[in-house]
Amino acid sequence: MRNEADTRAELIEQHLLTSRWKGEKIKREVNITAGKIINEYGKREKLKRADYILYYKPTFPIAIVEAKEEGASWLDGMEQSKEYAKMIGCLFAYSTNGLKIEEFDFTTNKQQTIDRIPTPDELFNRYMRFTFTQDKDIKPLSYDYYTKHEKTPRYYQENAIKKVLEAIIKGDKRILLTMATGSGKTFTAFQIVWLLLKTNYFRKILYLADRNFLRNQAYNEYSPFEEARQLIPDDKPSKSRKVYFSIYQALYSGDERKRIYQEYPSDFFDLIIIDECHRSGYGTWKEILEYFSGAVQLGMTATPKRSDNIDTYQYFGEPVYSYSMADGIEDGFLSPYQIYRIFTNIGRDGLNIKEAIHQGAQIYIPEDVELRDNYQLESFEREIALPDRTKEICEHLAKQFENFGPEQKTIIFCVNTEHAALVAKELQNHFAHLGYSDYATRIVAIESNAEEMFEKFKDSEKVSPVIATTVDLLTTGIDVPSVRNLVFLRPISSKVYFKQHLGRGCRIDEASGKYFFRVIDYVNATRLLDEWDYPSQAEPERLVAGPFNLRIEGYIMHSETAEPVIGVRVKAQLGPNIQRNALSDKNGFFRLEQLAHSPVTITITKGDYRTRELTITPTEDMEPILIELRPQRPVREKIVIEGVEVYIAEETNIFIASTGLTLTDAEYKEYSRKGITERVTSLETLNKIWLDRKKRDEFLTDLGKESIHPQLLASILHMPDADAFDAIAHIAFGAPILTRDERLQAFLNKKKQVLDALGPGAQLILLTLLEKYRAGGINQVVRSEVFDVPPFDKMGRLQGVIEEFGGIENLKESIEMIERGLYESAGAE
Repeated sequence: MRNEADTRAELIEQHLLTSRWKGEKIKREVNITAGKIINEYGKREKLKRADYILYYKPTFPIAIVEAKEEGASWLDGMEQSKEYAKMIGCLFAYSTNGLKIEEFDFTTNKQQTIDRIPTPDELFNRYMRFTFTQDKDIKPLSYDYYTKHEKTPRYYQENAIKKVLEAIIKGDKRILLTMATGSGKTFTAFQIVWLLLKTNYFRKILYLADRNFLRNQAYNEYSPFEEARQLIPDDKPSKSRKVYFSIYQALYSGDERKRIYQEYPSDFFDLIIIDECHRSGYGTWKEILEYFSGAVQLGMTATPKRSDNIDTYQYFGEPVYSYSMADGIEDGFLSPYQIYRIFTNIGRDGLNIKEAIHQGAQIYIPEDVELRDNYQLESFEREIALPDRTKEICEHLAKQFENFGPEQKTIIFCVNTEHAALVAKELQNHFAHLGYSDYATRIVAIESNAEEMFEKFKDSEKVSPVIATTVDLLTTGIDVPSVRNLVFLRPISSKVYFKQHLGRGCRIDEASGKYFFRVIDYVNATRLLDEWDYPSQAEPERLVAGPFNLRIEGYIMHSETAEPVIGVRVKAQLGPNIQRNALSDKNGFFRLEQLAHSPVTITITKGDYRTRELTITPTEDMEPILIELRPQRPVREKIVIEGVEVYIAEETNIFIASTGLTLTDAEYKEYSRKGITERVTSLETLNKIWLDRKKRDEFLTDLGKESIHPQLLASILHMPDADAFDAIAHIAFGAPILTRDERLQAFLNKKKQVLDALGPGAQLILLTLLEKYRAGGINQVVRSEVFDVPPFDKMGRLQGVIEEFGGIENLKESIEMIERGLYESAGAE
């Protein structure tokens, strides 16, 4: 009996050739996913790989073929083939052992054993009959992607492109594409435009955004069009270009009788792409879209249908394709994350002015501003400035950064530009000893150099700025792959808006070794997470623990007249997919029931009144609360109160384990200890595993599958520079914790003579590898990819290093010496 390789070569390939599948119509052993990231070093689960993908045209995958060895059942690969076909968007799936062939046809949902694989034309004709009711020009579906920038579409991007083009070919005028932030919406849209213009299916295309950052980012992505693209209104006006880029505000500017968009005939554009359409595509700037109503309008959003973006879906309809953040994490294209949720005493309970005065607080009240008795989180830094709160939060943040690593890129979302400046000032002063004049910097629209600072901040190779404080400039569509920390100091009530913030951290950045990120939440924004954002194993509902037997009730009154306000919507967002709702009655009374024994954020909304958010911890004997609603009015000068007692009242580190458990840091340590000791029974056994690279990798991979990550343990232990071995050994066996620097110094002392005996080039290489170890651990030494990054890229990469050592074997021996030396010293055994 033939094994699988021989079965492919001698039987399956012959079947394919007989059915005229050859050349570019066949792709073999295609990686569909990247493999879910399971540890902080970028270790991944097994990726999904198709044995064969059959292409009708280079951009048109049409069938999946899974191969089995001759002695296996030809049915064995059917479920896998169907799974891959669904992922890629193929209508036909095959499984074969070379002797028999099984087919599943998604156009009929029928499975049968067949004698031969259908020819390309046979499958194409089936596809056409199923997809289109009449003959259509499908040239855009069969033209080549643009690939000269060495970036080819991933499977889900191909699927998105195909679904959008099919909708356009069918004649749909409004099309919606929902793809998670970080999954490449701009690149996907570029390929769609490339295929439409290169086949002359469309002549003119407009790309609309609502910020210059996004417009310019898209303009740069479309650089292959060179002179055929134009910025409106920056470039000299021309109507001979093919792709135009603008923001809504610019198109809407001009005389009321002659806006800039009206300078173009209403039938000028064939396609309008509305970036981040959940925010603007259907609202204030709908007038622009209605003027160009004859054009196909493609809306792109990163968020699924929610109550706060329902208008988007009413305008565009249901998405033709969706790819969620959970999908991206599972596939290994987006980074997983950890949640750190912190409440200050006044952030959780609110600020009572009488109590603050009793504590000795000083209050500055501007003229024409009425001081209220109580202020809640949503008023902080908007109506009332609290320098003590800002200082306490920044001190707590600084301790967090010291644990995580003070040079990890961070975005902090602040309430307003003044708040952003104060936070930047506090953190800059705290870390001034690091020697960076721009360690923390404010990046907001009013800064004249905002774009310059952003470009520097997002560059993975530039150490500073390390922290960017902002309001909403870095919330949407801005690509900063190296960001490891997202900090929320700004209260958020919209899921749509929160998801855009969250997306700033989800990109993987191999250049800086970033494979996960943290969400550090001081305003309970993470209550807005839902299943769209979690990997499939996680159970987001577990973020809120029952029992659900408490209630909050109260009265809603007009802040000036003290009259009850009727019909106010009161929404309690306990956590992911856990929501309670109520309406105030004729007396202004409301009741929220089935609440948990933990802080809950309630949102109070009614037209013509300012929206309020309160974070309340319900209790069994809780009295009714009184909530005042203020009419909508321009915000005046802020009240300033100093001398308020502010402290961290609650702190929960939530780690979503692969089992679906959500754990505090103490629970996570115990969970990890059990997981480790189930696999190794002693410190000696652990040390033996660690000295064997293959066994060490298998051990760490096994731990990663259970969400046990040494770097996370080191962070919880407040030893961010601890070696992975020491973090594990301490948690499992109580061993002393050594930092990587301590292990490195011990190695240098022990191996000084060996290093001194090397030539200058080889010595420099080993010392550089040891510095890589100091920064990122042993995995940074043993991966061959390390020689592709600075400074080895200037030494001739791997080949140059091999030459310096006089051969690959000498290099291997030197790297093994580092591995042994680091862990045979400093008391590891």
